[in-house]
Amino acid sequence: MTNNVLVIGAVWPESKSSAAGQNMAGLLHAFRQRGYDVTFATAATDSVHADGFEDAGIRSLHIAINDTSFDDIVAKMQPDIVVFDRYMTEEQFSWRVRKHCPQAVHLLNTEDLHSLRYARHEAVKRTGSADSAELNTALAHREIAAILRSDLSLIISAHEYELLVHMYNVPAKQLILLPLQPPVSATNSQMLNPVFSQRQHFMTVGNFRHSPNWDSVLQLHQHIWPAIRKQLPDAELHIYGAYPPKKATDLHNPQKGFLVKGWVDDVHTVMAQARVCLAPLRFGAGVKGKLLTAMAHNTPSVTTHIGAEGITKDEQWPGAVVTDQHQFIESAVKLYCNEQIWQQASNACPTLLNAYLQSVQRGNALLFETIEQARMDIQAYRASLFQQGLVWHHSLRSTQFMSQWIEAKNRI
Repeated sequence: MTNNVLVIGAVWPESKSSAAGQNMAGLLHAFRQRGYDVTFATAATDSVHADGFEDAGIRSLHIAINDTSFDDIVAKMQPDIVVFDRYMTEEQFSWRVRKHCPQAVHLLNTEDLHSLRYARHEAVKRTGSADSAELNTALAHREIAAILRSDLSLIISAHEYELLVHMYNVPAKQLILLPLQPPVSATNSQMLNPVFSQRQHFMTVGNFRHSPNWDSVLQLHQHIWPAIRKQLPDAELHIYGAYPPKKATDLHNPQKGFLVKGWVDDVHTVMAQARVCLAPLRFGAGVKGKLLTAMAHNTPSVTTHIGAEGITKDEQWPGAVVTDQHQFIESAVKLYCNEQIWQQASNACPTLLNAYLQSVQRGNALLFETIEQARMDIQAYRASLFQQGLVWHHSLRSTQFMSQWIEAKNRI
């Protein structure tokens, strides 16, 4: 039995830029560690921060959307498993894969539920709270249809897994709870006992192209940091992240201790030097990589229920999980000033991170066990998935015909 995997990415993986990039890099390496031959393909333009694949033995290639050249590539390659990175990639390419490689296992890497993140964002814009998010939307229909068409879908948050099973009625057989792949340093962390007096300042990190992160920076700038700085006039807030726009760098103000530093090549070093990590996320989905990185370096953090979602219970959080800005400010100041409270939170990080890493290991084991079971007889596996047959019968016909129309138009 061959072990050829084709991964079709929405973008080139950037493990130093985002949790999604970190997650994709982890998935690619998980396949390689189990002896699979891996090819990563994407129609995205090149990125200055993209991970290199050569040393990992992963092939890479450029492909085109709405172009029959992909048909020739996949027909010649005949992959045993095809991983679609996010629902829109599944929409664009899965019908071509199914046509030329009917025996290939379709694996959807959701990264997070985009429809959930979008719904929460809309709710925040309407009411200031994500609690009133409307989950029965056109985007949800598209995303759930992609999940149903796929043989397996990777879900990184237990909250999203429960939502898919109990609200959207997706068969559990088609879902694998595989938590966000942790930062590489987390798996090798020595869990050193940090010294409170050797840590200083606050920090936050996040790709500025990701709307929850930009909103978080605005919350810090407009509301949270002025109140913290008033109580701690010598403290600084260091803000890191890829692709900072001018509107972000314009917020840089050393006199107020609000330092927009942008890209950092080694987030682990700056996280290990900070005393407290701040993540006032009002909306979002999935698992937040910055908070796992904080745990990996014994750095207490203050966040929201959405920030902590999918990692551990709120009451076990190494720092504080809060419900409003007043609590956020109070908790941040207390952690920063009270050595005993800070040390207790810092000491809790290794146990919580180890529990999380164990859940990732269980998810990886279940993923590859399920893939092998499906590959043994893919037709028998699909025979029990009535909803999959239903959505394949109708939902992608419009996408296929639109793609073929664009191809014809491009040839004129």
